[in-house]
Parts: sequence; structure tokens; C-alpha cells
Amino acid sequence: MSNEFGRRLRSLREAKRENDASFSLRRFAQQLDVSATYLSKVETGDSPPPTPTKIMRMAQLLVTDADELLALAGKVDPLLPHIIREQPRAVADLLRSVQEAGLDDKQIEKLTKQIKKMK
Repeated sequence: MSNEFGRRLRSLREAKRENDASFSLRRFAQQLDVSATYLSKVETGDSPPPTPTKIMRMAQLLVTDADELLALAGKVDPLLPHIIREQPRAVADLLRSVQEAGLDDKQIEKLTKQIKKMK
């Protein structure tokens, strides 16, 4: 799992560098408050992915979806366990229902938009 995370991270970082020549591994590492050596090892799969908070910061800097990176790292947004604990039955039932229905990404996005309109 960490190899897949590392490959995706490197791909995103290199894509960003194509648009911003100053966005080097070293600069990215500095913005994350980690060493360039550590970051390089994460990208090659020689070190495990960092904490969820760092991954979310990576996503922000790379202008990409944090949940995708978290999933590749085998982690979740730190807020999700709290949300589940607030309404464990309802949230678990919702997630199981989505899975059982076999909804694809577009269908889930549509459902999410409908839920957001209910606010």
C-alpha cells in the first residue's frame, strides 16, 4: 500500500513541478516540515506514509483530493471516527447501503449533493 501511495505522491509532485519549476522535492519537504530524505523514502516506499494530518497537508499543497491520498496510505481523515462515533448506527447503515447498492462514484456524488441541499 505504501508503494502505491509513494508512486502517486511522486507523480503528483512531479506534475506540479512541471507547472512550477521551483516546486522541488526539497521545497515540498520544507513546506511539510519533514526532511527531503524522508520524503524521498516515502515516495520510493522505503518509509511508511506520514500521519493523516501530513497527508492532508500534502494534498493541499499538491491541489489534489486528500481522501484519495489517505486511502492509498491506508488511513482516513481524523474527523471520520468522530463523525461515526456521533451516530454509529446511522453512519454505518448509510455506508453499508451505498456499498450494497453498488453505487459508482458519480451516483455517490449525486447523492452527496442532494444531502448537502438538505442543510
